[in-house]
Amino acid sequence: MNCIIVDDEPLAREAIEMLVEQTNDLNLVGSFNSPDSAAQFMEKEIVDLVFLDIQMPGINGIEFARTIPKETFVIFTTAFSEFATDSYEVDAIDYLIKPVKLERFRKAVEKALAYAKLLKADLGRNNIETVTEDHFFVKADRKIFKVYFNDILFIEGLKDYVVMHTAHQKVITAMNIKTIYDQLPKQQFVRVSKSYVINAKQVESVDNNTVYIGKNEIPIGNIYRDFFFNEFVTKRILSR
Repeated sequence: MNCIIVDDEPLAREAIEMLVEQTNDLNLVGSFNSPDSAAQFMEKEIVDLVFLDIQMPGINGIEFARTIPKETFVIFTTAFSEFATDSYEVDAIDYLIKPVKLERFRKAVEKALAYAKLLKADLGRNNIETVTEDHFFVKADRKIFKVYFNDILFIEGLKDYVVMHTAHQKVITAMNIKTIYDQLPKQQFVRVSKSYVINAKQVESVDNNTVYIGKNEIPIGNIYRDFFFNEFVTKRILSR
């Protein structure tokens, strides 16, 4: 997978370069100190993955990510955790906090590789088959999966694909997140950001910015926050 690094800090670029060198599936083809120079390079060369800082002079990483072709993946690398929610609003693969540890870096890369493999597959469209009161059938990986609503932990959207995370497996299919959300029971499922739908029955805890389901931390988008808390949190809090 061809990748580039975009960061205005030389030491930060060097740190990511070292991590890339320790990852067999990555091929570093460029390292840039600004989005402008990276954009010029990407007009001529094939780039599969961008490691992108957020706070930079001029155009920031979030703004630049909106201009990147949808077939190119983005992993944000930043020292500021408060930008996490914004990063998922532009279909980022992952969000890494500096200094980035090798294990966490490889986890993000593995996720990018899985999606890259998916994009090469011919999955077709309209992949929801039968919908019943407690399950639906979904086409994925040349099979048809029976997925019970209660088994779904959360659903993650990226570009034109969704990943259904269940207690037992991940089901990846070609569909946008709105299409699949429309098929789910609204008393049980709620959209918490542009990229995530959660099963309210599986929520273990929440804070103002994050939903926690098992080991998964799911960001809450600003425009979805009030509805989520009003309908799925406040009304269900036990009172004396």
